[in-house]
Amino acid sequence: MPVSRPRPSTVAAILAAPAALLIGFALAGGWVGTPRLSGGGIADALEYNAGPHPGYRRAHAKGLCFTGRFDANGAGTALSRARIFAKGSYSATGRFSTGGGNPFATDGRNVFHAMALQITAPDGEIWRLAMDHVPIFPVATPQAFVELQRATKPDPATGKPVPAIMKAYLARHPETKAYQDYITAAPLPDSFANGTYYSINAFRFIDSAGATRTVRWSFVPEATFGALDKTKLARLPADHLFDELLHRLARGSVRWRMRVTLASPLDRTNDATVQWPSDRRTIEVGVLNIDRAGPEEQGACRDITFDPTILPRGIALSDDPLLAARSAAYAASFRRRAAEAPGPSAIGKALARGE
Repeated sequence: MPVSRPRPSTVAAILAAPAALLIGFALAGGWVGTPRLSGGGIADALEYNAGPHPGYRRAHAKGLCFTGRFDANGAGTALSRARIFAKGSYSATGRFSTGGGNPFATDGRNVFHAMALQITAPDGEIWRLAMDHVPIFPVATPQAFVELQRATKPDPATGKPVPAIMKAYLARHPETKAYQDYITAAPLPDSFANGTYYSINAFRFIDSAGATRTVRWSFVPEATFGALDKTKLARLPADHLFDELLHRLARGSVRWRMRVTLASPLDRTNDATVQWPSDRRTIEVGVLNIDRAGPEEQGACRDITFDPTILPRGIALSDDPLLAARSAAYAASFRRRAAEAPGPSAIGKALARGE
């Protein structure tokens, strides 16, 4: 009895399935196409820039913990079904820090200040936020962030980036030059308590009907703004910002009003280097009260990675590529510091001395 041969089209279809599967694995694994950056690769770049500091966060290395509460006014429920926006008071744990990977860098630097936050809803859902006091970021992609870390590595002889390397980098990244111009001209807050903190990245809010809106947010201080004299930064005490906050909190709590900004269809949602126009609609959704702060050795924030991709139901990621990279880098940083002997924090040095 003759055996019938399969048609060529059938053979092709049979071979196509495993081939497609292999290609999918190859793309997912980064074996083909543009190489992907891992969280470890970003952590390596941060260590290359700041040098080794075992036991500390690789980014935002100098910080302190705080606790307080977030009082939602209920207005956010029109934008998102997240329980955290229902009118009520929710516990908040966070961390203030300064930019860079050196845990003992002086506060007399013209760098961004940061506020990280974790808000916990009654049902146990948590929302982690990681914000800076400048509304834009110096780069738009993870690849550019790694390039920036390598280009700005201080020369041991001068303490500053090598001019030729920096010039070549800026020629490829005008967005970083724009950021430098911004932070050079903008006033630098003289306290963690009087800076406005921005989400940097865009996110999506989803309401109870399933409608989605792209947003950014900011925390606007109630404290009166004051600026550091940039001509005298070199003479500022090394831990000025941290000591000032502790003294301020000893006199009472500090507060920020959370405002959500709605994007227009023309706004860029995947580029944190671009600020949205100031005439966008904003809605105030609550007030953050901070009443206590202390060194990380004794604070609840020590083992928290302020991963901005940890979101409650009703909030989702945008198409900004930095979000996944921040998540991966913070996780890599945590794995490394968790396996290393912890050292004292900047304001925990007195504790280490037994004072």
